[in-house]
Amino acid sequence: MALRLPSRISVRLLAFNILILFVPIGGVLFLDTYERHLLMAQERTMAQEGRLLAAALEARDQVTGEDAQRILLQLGQRHLSRLRVISSSGELLADSALMGPRREPEEPDAAPAPALSPPQTNVLYRIGSLPFRLLRQRPVDAAAVAEADASGDLTARPEVQSALGGRYGAATRISAEPRRSVTLHIAIPIRVEGAVEGAVLVSQSTTRILQALDAVRLDVLKVFLLGLGAAVVLGLLAATTIARPLAALRRRAGDLVDRRGRLRGRFTPSTRRDEIGELERALAELTRQLDEHLRATEAFAADVSHEFKNPLAAIRTATDMALEDVSPEERRRFLLMIQKDVARMERLLTETRDISRIDARLDEEEPVEVRLDQLLPGLIESFRLRLNGRGPELVLVVREPGAVAVEGSPDRLTQVFENLIDNAVSFSPPNARVQVTVAATDEQAVVEVADEGPGIPAESRDRVFARFYSYRPGEAGATTHTGLGLALVRAIIGSHGGTVRAEGREGPGTAVIVTLPLAGR
Repeated sequence: MALRLPSRISVRLLAFNILILFVPIGGVLFLDTYERHLLMAQERTMAQEGRLLAAALEARDQVTGEDAQRILLQLGQRHLSRLRVISSSGELLADSALMGPRREPEEPDAAPAPALSPPQTNVLYRIGSLPFRLLRQRPVDAAAVAEADASGDLTARPEVQSALGGRYGAATRISAEPRRSVTLHIAIPIRVEGAVEGAVLVSQSTTRILQALDAVRLDVLKVFLLGLGAAVVLGLLAATTIARPLAALRRRAGDLVDRRGRLRGRFTPSTRRDEIGELERALAELTRQLDEHLRATEAFAADVSHEFKNPLAAIRTATDMALEDVSPEERRRFLLMIQKDVARMERLLTETRDISRIDARLDEEEPVEVRLDQLLPGLIESFRLRLNGRGPELVLVVREPGAVAVEGSPDRLTQVFENLIDNAVSFSPPNARVQVTVAATDEQAVVEVADEGPGIPAESRDRVFARFYSYRPGEAGATTHTGLGLALVRAIIGSHGGTVRAEGREGPGTAVIVTLPLAGR
């Protein structure tokens, strides 16, 4: 069994769904910036605590251990940082860490802060944060990490040296694994009468901040994993409901046509109520129309072949007879028969070419406004001159005087009404009347060409518009008419969005009625 690769649409949809997941990833990256702002805010708070303690000691004339411890006792261990007071000689005068555990600041109606469980102990967090930890991994200087003992020489620290030198000092130290954290150290100088008498060392760990941020990162990771699962499910759903039906539709389309380009079947209209179902129904309708067009083309070719056989057979027979030993009069008669059949074939070729190219020509022509109330009088006058009083009377009746305009090809519409008037004249006796009536409704232009000929039976009124069909009682004029005139009329009128039909009259004759949309409707 061949391995079936996922469709390109499924891959694109899955990639798009996964791309959306970069939003929570961006949120994780933003937390790093948020962490830096929190650490900066913590540093400002520590500096404020150190300045307050330094100001309290500066209010006394000298910096002593008793004063420093008394002030720390008055604070009641409610400060957030570890506070140490160092003399100018480097002696540790007071240390808040030696005065008992730190107490939370008293706030009325304040609920106790819930204990935060370290997110780092979560297996999911450690797996998800591994790429970030690898990217942000930094070597730790062991000398900088080691905390000095309470009895050690604190003056060796750079921040304390800065403070004893009269400047603000700050340092950041990173603790080692298993829980890497950051401890901030702030040193504030204590000045008495302009001289630096000591320094306040403020230290605070960022463990609480980091734990809170890590908890947020863990929640974001959970959202990311849930979104990833949803993206995979949606991708599979898209592959099932979109990609696979489209692939099946492509295979059906490929199997629809054989190597010679002929249809081997049709699309079955789908019952789906989505865009794919609409596409299948559109393809089904398209193949139906294509099949009808191919059948009509084949039938047209067969009809043309059949119609050409009759004059060709007559030409061959007349030629064979003319080649025999016959009198000059007989040979002339045979040649006249050949000439007449050749003329008939020329008419067949001309009308066949016109009816086969009508759609292509109409697509090439730009439709313009055609005034039927101006076109028809010129046609009727042309027929009157051509008949020269030997044919039926031609009458034009305009029901509602005014502009009757349609949109289309002037040449093609002229060809339509020429064929209809010529057909009516050929059916009418010399003393009869052919009436052309022009009228307009709210949305349509109506042209009626009525004659007083023998009429057309009801069963043949629609067939007269078929190719190569000609109804002429008594075979009158059968050899001069190809049966394509009315078929050409129907094709042209249909391409203009109109209709044509034949109806009987109260008296003798037939009325052919043409309807066309009015211009701008």
